[in-house]
Amino acid sequence: MDTPFARTALGSGLWLAWLLMGLVLADALQALRARTLARLGVAAAVLIPLALLLASGGADELSIMKEYANRSEEYWRAVVRHCQIVALALFFTLVIGLPLGWVAHRYLRAGRAMFPLLNIIQTIPSIALFGLLMAPLAWLAASWPTLGRAGISGVGLAPGVLALTLYCLLPVVRGTLAGLAQVPSAVTQAAQGLGFSPGQLFWQAQVPLALPVVLGGVRTASIQAVGLAAVTALIGAGGLGSLMFEGLFSSAQDLVLLGVVPIVVLGALVDGVFKLLIRLARSATPSLELAQ
Repeated sequence: MDTPFARTALGSGLWLAWLLMGLVLADALQALRARTLARLGVAAAVLIPLALLLASGGADELSIMKEYANRSEEYWRAVVRHCQIVALALFFTLVIGLPLGWVAHRYLRAGRAMFPLLNIIQTIPSIALFGLLMAPLAWLAASWPTLGRAGISGVGLAPGVLALTLYCLLPVVRGTLAGLAQVPSAVTQAAQGLGFSPGQLFWQAQVPLALPVVLGGVRTASIQAVGLAAVTALIGAGGLGSLMFEGLFSSAQDLVLLGVVPIVVLGALVDGVFKLLIRLARSATPSLELAQ
């Protein structure tokens, strides 16, 4: 019956089938070692018809599009907030994690003491970690009002960003350590023989050779942050997780998908960007002629 209140919902089987086909396609491209141009062509072949369908209004009667139409302003605020949470967490992760990785490489004892602690943090469930951070941050905000005015509190953005930073430290620190450790000793010795200062040795020889591996660790942390940022909605940080959990609590599958689909897309975009950066870093890595 034609009624303005009618909705058409896609079944779970269709979403699952699309997910499986996507995984099969990604695996096939990986097995064929497709070049970047071929991967972009496949992505365009999939995404352009979908974009045209959405732009033409042909999918407006789907229930997920109805949810979007009813919550368009809230949706885009959630997307911006989600990106803000991820960006802040990655900023603090890099500021802390890259120096810690260098320290672990430079001082072996520090590395042996550091990684057990970072591994323990990874084993703490995210909800529990948020709970553990709420009381100390609330106490800090109450003791120092300046921190409270700066946005530090037991709920909201601060504990979410802090928890994500703690979770993302391990892949960044480990990637930095692995990248610096794989620099050939012949390169180091040759640079020292050419009179490089410690600073020149680090920035002109070690960093370019270690960069692809370091970016691999940052890539893992970034994808992890995109997914875990959804859970921060439980402590009032907002983001796409707020839509997802609202849908879960109200048994509204399409509202859940409205929050989940952008998270998957963001994760795929972040993964693609870092793959490109890693490829560029490898192509720009200086040759080992210095060691010869």
